[in-house]
Amino acid sequence: MPLNKIIILVGSANDLPFARRIEEFLDKSRLLVKCEYRISSAHRNIEKLLSDIRDYEKSPEKIVYITVVGLSDALSGVVAGISKNPVIACPPDLEKHGLPKAFSSMMMPQGISVSLVPMPENAALTAVKILALSDPSLKIRIAEYLSSLRSAVVEADAELRQKEKREGKQDT
Repeated sequence: MPLNKIIILVGSANDLPFARRIEEFLDKSRLLVKCEYRISSAHRNIEKLLSDIRDYEKSPEKIVYITVVGLSDALSGVVAGISKNPVIACPPDLEKHGLPKAFSSMMMPQGISVSLVPMPENAALTAVKILALSDPSLKIRIAEYLSSLRSAVVEADAELRQKEKREGKQDT
């Protein structure tokens, strides 16, 4: 079975701290998918970008790209335009630039599919869910992760009820 991999393309080294949250989430959540980071630019060195993507496209690995770039997000569209694999845009500056930034990441011509997922943790989970479509072991890991989220809600509610009971605030 081919290896699952998330290729994280960052526009510059400045984007790495934000992008590293993807792998941190995967490790913390025990969603075991390998990540590979690359610095790429659709503006400053498109030849390198095209060469890198062509090399990935030859790989037998199952790949999802996550692009993490500030300002204009040409990178996501270019990758989506030449790749057969899914592309998730995860811009680090969406809160700062708002709607214009969102449009630069998601407004693509017909046939160029880019998904916009602003939080790196959710971008990671989306990538894993895509990879899980052909990997039953990842489906099990996702189910375990979602179960832990549900358990955390039940536990937090029980703690709150106990605290209220101790403080005499609970109606019963």
